[in-house]
Amino acid sequence: MVSTLYEDFLNFISENNLFGRNNRILLAVSGGIDSMVMAHLFLKLETIIGIAHCNFCLRDEESDKDEELVKSFSDKNGVPFYSRRFKTKEYSQENGISVQMAARELRYAWFENVRDENGFNFIAVAHNLNDNIETLLINLIRGTGITGLSGMRPASEKVIRPLLFALRSEIEDYCSQNRIPFREDSSNSETRYTRNKIRHMLIPLLKEINPSIEETLTETANKLAGTDEIVNEYVNSIRTQLSVKNGETIIFNIEKLRNLKAGKTLVFELFSPFGITGATSGDLLKVFESNSGKQIFTRTHRLIRSRNELIVIPLRKKKLENYRINSPEDILMMPGIVSAGIITREPTYEISDNQNIACIDFDKLKFPLLIRAWENGDYFFPLGMKQKKKLSDYFIDRKYSLADKEKAIILESGGCIVWIIGERLDDRFKVTDSTTKIFQIESKRFPDS
Repeated sequence: MVSTLYEDFLNFISENNLFGRNNRILLAVSGGIDSMVMAHLFLKLETIIGIAHCNFCLRDEESDKDEELVKSFSDKNGVPFYSRRFKTKEYSQENGISVQMAARELRYAWFENVRDENGFNFIAVAHNLNDNIETLLINLIRGTGITGLSGMRPASEKVIRPLLFALRSEIEDYCSQNRIPFREDSSNSETRYTRNKIRHMLIPLLKEINPSIEETLTETANKLAGTDEIVNEYVNSIRTQLSVKNGETIIFNIEKLRNLKAGKTLVFELFSPFGITGATSGDLLKVFESNSGKQIFTRTHRLIRSRNELIVIPLRKKKLENYRINSPEDILMMPGIVSAGIITREPTYEISDNQNIACIDFDKLKFPLLIRAWENGDYFFPLGMKQKKKLSDYFIDRKYSLADKEKAIILESGGCIVWIIGERLDDRFKVTDSTTKIFQIESKRFPDS
């Protein structure tokens, strides 16, 4: 007896342990045939579901009609519906990435927000077997490692792919048999996009050479996925031995990397989670042999040689803004400030020796205060010293790495530095015997935030 798509769907979920009976699943539904079929299949389960739809506002009326269809389907079947419109082109330009990459980043970030805020356990996306093959070929053409050739996984963190077993032709048959409404994206037929060129031009050519190309490539990807697991376990163990984590920053020992005699392949595997590609792994090897201060930028991280260390830092989306503090209460609005308040000094009051707590003579402050990044030329009088010191020299004395220097933040009053936040107070603003009111501020350790 020939199995149905629904039976294969149930088996795939069970075999890959994608979710449990009591889990709540958020379905990512675009209005296209794949996601509409996925939604129809989920309606047959007892699982609690919600439907999320992204309108990327890229195809004008077509995009709006997609949203209308998905909303109508959700309303008809009594399923909670979540939708969001995005300024995708603007996001693409602001971040220097393609429109396709912008749409991917926007949708997955938003799906995760909806999932978290509404108590869903997983996000289901409708990638099918043909999508997986196309992705494998895209990665092969652009250049990749074993991971890129092993295809998409049935589950990755909170994202599940319950249709990854199904051929597009099987999905089309099921859709026709069950008269499921869907909308065709007109751009799917255009061959200016890489994926569409592979779908409409390359795969038909490969099928002439091997009519079973989908099965062959899938079997190859499955074998490579097993190899990838072995390699990842080995690489992760090496990465753990060679590095330490400090907040979001990861620090590698250069000498250990050299002793490992890591070539381009191992360097790529070690640093690919930080955006290093096969093409840039050779450049990173040169950084190992360079002077302190040499650095490489990837799309997601910055890798800096600092003395005998390689420091890996996630790129900030935005440069730190200046925060104007008009009143003592306003400082609580500053990210990273844990608490703040004015204390009347009592004889029993003890000044904290915690670097994250500043005890400041309130009457010496001039509002508005300013919280900002430090700048070259800044100086202060370190607590306990009567002579001024440039912050750049202070950081050298404290053996600050380049990354720590760039994350240093100061509190300023009347053009004078009051506190290097989370590090050291200026002597001019310290609590003395004549102090009557203390402005006490507690912060997170800013270099790690």
